[in-house]
Amino acid sequence: MKLVEVFGVRVELSSNQPIVLLREVSGDRYLPIWIGAGEASAISFAQQGVQATRPLTHDLILDLLDSFDQKLQQIEITSLIDGVFHALLKFESGVEVSSRPSDAIAIALKLGLPIYCADEVLESAGVAVEEGVDDDAQVEAFREFLDQITPEDFS
Repeated sequence: MKLVEVFGVRVELSSNQPIVLLREVSGDRYLPIWIGAGEASAISFAQQGVQATRPLTHDLILDLLDSFDQKLQQIEITSLIDGVFHALLKFESGVEVSSRPSDAIAIALKLGLPIYCADEVLESAGVAVEEGVDDDAQVEAFREFLDQITPEDFS
């Protein structure tokens, strides 16, 4: 498992579908994951520290965990099967709960938890970016990359 961080949420121009970009912390790979608009908003809100006027689904989940005194330890993006990413919520008690990566990422950001990604997922779907390239050039390269790929490319 490799530690990753949320680089940002972008919109793929050709399909107008949101993508969350994860960046390998101690490496040069990025992982694009197609997500829904609601999850994209939740992730963006969490990154910016914005509180919705009414609790969103991820806020409800956090309130439930708190009510039942369950401590989430980390999330893991565990696999890519037939073009679909899978994740786990891992609790301090040892319990593991299956999750969509987008939901897991939103929850992790709200709680400040680490996000890990399986090596196999990064190897099969990660995209390496040259070291020494500045952030603006990386963002532009990713925009070009995202304009040319589709979810079927990961099937």
